[in-house]
Amino acid sequence: MTDRTGAVSRETAETEVDVVLDVDGDGEAVVDTSVGFLDHMLESFASHGLFDLTVECDGDLHVDDHHTVEDVAITLGQAFDEALGDRRGIRRFADRKVPMDESLAEVVVDVSGRPYFAFDGEFSQERAGEFTAVMARHFLRSLATNAGLTVHASVEGENAHHEVEALFKAAARSLDDATRLDERRSDTPSTKGEL
Repeated sequence: MTDRTGAVSRETAETEVDVVLDVDGDGEAVVDTSVGFLDHMLESFASHGLFDLTVECDGDLHVDDHHTVEDVAITLGQAFDEALGDRRGIRRFADRKVPMDESLAEVVVDVSGRPYFAFDGEFSQERAGEFTAVMARHFLRSLATNAGLTVHASVEGENAHHEVEALFKAAARSLDDATRLDERRSDTPSTKGEL
């Protein structure tokens, strides 16, 4: 198996982010964004996707959590893009539904190289801890844009914590499935010959 890892650093006036990703990992995560709920979501994402993930972020949290969440997602997306390379041999398409008590999330992904994001649903509360709930949608959009993914996501429920967590878990499971190598395929999964 080829080494499918990505290491990306991003520095702006608002954040400094370092991400190291191993797509074929064991689900180990070392995460410090100083946003406790985001750390919890990224650890869950790594665990359920079986990705080894290191994330460090120093962001302008005196403003709010927006730049931290967005820039972590951008950098993680770039790490996925780097790790997957030409995407040769992957399954490409996947979808997962994940329940979290009363909440249900679905994420459908095409690792196509063509960024697109669609979302259906609302969050029941404004915040989960210090995490602004609508930033879950923005996280997935930024991840899709920078990893070259088509993502259709939806969520319903009564508790923002459960809604956001179900989304992160569904995204992880779907990405794990879509990025797995198919032993029957040695080429790029496209009739075009490339993605």
